Amino acid sequence: MRARDLVTDFPTVSLDSQVLEAARLLAAHDLPGLIVVDADGSPFSILPGTQVLRLAVPGYCQDDPALARVVDEAHADTFLRSLAGRTVRECLPANPRELPITDPDATALEIAALMARTHSPLVAVVDGGRLRGAVTLQALMDRMLAL
Repeated sequence: MRARDLVTDFPTVSLDSQVLEAARLLAAHDLPGLIVVDADGSPFSILPGTQVLRLAVPGYCQDDPALARVVDEAHADTFLRSLAGRTVRECLPANPRELPITDPDATALEIAALMARTHSPLVAVVDGGRLRGAVTLQALMDRMLAL
């Protein structure tokens, strides 16, 4: 099984896309993350849904989850809206990790190793400099366990 057998069309966002729109795209399509592309349409980074949450959840709740229990639902709902006006570029880590990108000939094990090494729920598949789509953790696991 190769990446070409697992790749699916996958939504992308640009560096200048609004984070709130990216969050809506994640939610609407039940995605684990998004591929961030540069001005040329080449993969630049992966934006995991957990990174969007890190930006929306106040630091004091991340540092001490017990404090999250005392925030009422009305106020908790406002945290995600606090991302309004911010761009995807602002959400990406200052020191980017290895980009999880591969070619269509990559084996399932190579894809799994790349996901594990980069802590990414998806891998961008590029062929001839053009983004072909992504292999998601879910698709990879489904196919590997079906064998």
